[in-house]
Amino acid sequence: MRYCLQCGHEAERKIPATDNIPRLVCPNCHYIHYENPKVICGSLVVHKNRVLLCRRAIEPQYGLWTLPAGFMENGETMAEGAARESYEEAEAVVINPHLYCLYDIPDIGQIYSIYLTELKDGAYGIGSESLDCALFTEEDIPWNNIAFEAVRRTLKSYFEDRQQFDSLDKFPIHQDYIGKDQSIKRY
Repeated sequence: MRYCLQCGHEAERKIPATDNIPRLVCPNCHYIHYENPKVICGSLVVHKNRVLLCRRAIEPQYGLWTLPAGFMENGETMAEGAARESYEEAEAVVINPHLYCLYDIPDIGQIYSIYLTELKDGAYGIGSESLDCALFTEEDIPWNNIAFEAVRRTLKSYFEDRQQFDSLDKFPIHQDYIGKDQSIKRY
């Protein structure tokens, strides 16, 4: 972005007097343009001990498998965003959402929030951002064709937790860091 969103004047990258991080600042109206992380909302959709995966029809990671997830929209909660993305990508209506995994991914400015949900009536389809959607048992997960590390970790956590807990609402919340700097504290 080169121009101010407020007045249209060409903006400059500098550290504002009230800050310590370089920002895009308008020299005309002095508006500071903040660039903040994006929140990704998704669902780990479960039905009869199988999980719903979508094969991506868009970049990044075209053709690989993922959980239904995408950017949170203004005016919605994370759970609402996860439910919306589940419907958009897999025509899946999800019920009983519980926050399940939260990942900090500072290298790409994202936060992943994944909800553990159930699939209403076992019904799903293929949304416009998916090439295919399917329910998988643990043994059938295409592990070598998973699109994102957050998805891989979520699936592994689910299959481990399933061995310990008899009900989805008893599963713990997992919080972790995904990135190059492994010295960052992990939770």
